[in-house]
Amino acid sequence: MMLETILSRDNMLAALKRVRANKGSPGVDGMTVEELPAFLRENWTSIRQKLLNGQYRPQPVRRVEIPKGDGGTRLLGIPTVVDRLIQQAIAQIFTPIFEAGFSESSYGFRPGRKAHDAIRASQGYINEGYTWVVDIDLEKFFDRVNHDKLMGRLSRKVLDKRVLYLVRRYLESGVLINGVKVATDEGTPQGGPLSPLLANIMLDDLDKELEKRGHRFCRYADDCNIYVRTKRAGERVMSSMGKFIQDELSLKINEGKSAIDRPWKRKFLGFSFYNVKGGVGIRIHPRSFEKLKGKIRTVTNKRWSIGIEERLARLRQVTNGWVNYFGIADANDAIQKLDKWTRRGLRACFWKQWKLTKTRYDNLVKLGIEATQAWEWANSRKGYWRVAGSVILQRALPSEFLERIGHQSMSKQFAAIRC
Repeated sequence: MMLETILSRDNMLAALKRVRANKGSPGVDGMTVEELPAFLRENWTSIRQKLLNGQYRPQPVRRVEIPKGDGGTRLLGIPTVVDRLIQQAIAQIFTPIFEAGFSESSYGFRPGRKAHDAIRASQGYINEGYTWVVDIDLEKFFDRVNHDKLMGRLSRKVLDKRVLYLVRRYLESGVLINGVKVATDEGTPQGGPLSPLLANIMLDDLDKELEKRGHRFCRYADDCNIYVRTKRAGERVMSSMGKFIQDELSLKINEGKSAIDRPWKRKFLGFSFYNVKGGVGIRIHPRSFEKLKGKIRTVTNKRWSIGIEERLARLRQVTNGWVNYFGIADANDAIQKLDKWTRRGLRACFWKQWKLTKTRYDNLVKLGIEATQAWEWANSRKGYWRVAGSVILQRALPSEFLERIGHQSMSKQFAAIRC
């Protein structure tokens, strides 16, 4: 039976390894990932028995609000580490069962697939002449999934009623807000290992409907871009798919974020497109740059009293993942400007750190600036940002020096990725 397979030793050990690797914050009980193995040694036998006889009760998730770029918040639900372990074990058995039937145009939260694949597929559709996009965003999808409809889709392939009952209990485990448990009659909170797979199972009917109608589309979780040849065709698709989503999935299209437009005027997974001879190229959407600049601005804030080594380490944490993600885009000029802006921010931090006139003079001389010029600039009353852009500080703290002490040039990282 499926539940025994889920709770088998090999599957549970694989789940434990994955949960420990993913780390993450504690749930409502405060237990950390590091404390989990010792807890399981003492308690797993009784937990497993409760799971087998249907007596196990998942704990409510801990509510976390994550700020979004548009000013809103994304609601996450953090399960306890024990519930994360059980969800991960379920997901490992569910994935091969459902994965085989998923659409080739579905890219989010699937093994061997990533956002880059969706962007390149979108680029291919546009270059084939499908130069209008029906950009569909589902309104608060993870908070509004209909439990009955989701369980109906699960029961098509999951025949063990004990497993279905357990999943239902996870869906209805509730959320702890200010110490009070709030019931969850709908939704599958983001934050647990099972939620992404459940989202794909729920939206597979949408994919199948789009395929049946012969549409070219890319879906990544609840973001779906459908590519058509004309605006009029886009209007028909938006209307008919809106009705399907409401009638068949009991979900709604977010009208404020959805639109029929040219692909190069829209943002998809942080990217957009631009016209080149014979088609379109991939670019980084301006809002993605602004989001990164905000993070860099925080790290290079002169008022933040941290050492330069820690500042550079935090800066690398911010930029490395960003560069790896956006490395498929054509963005050399924009990245070079961002690099220049970042270096200026770092130079301003040095100037603030030196602070005293004598300290500034001594450091400028040590860094190769002629004594007269060093004294003149050490006594400057100009603001930190203005001094950071000066020829003197660029000579004293050139790019090579900053890279030598640990700053990584995004331009060079970008060039290496694109080689």
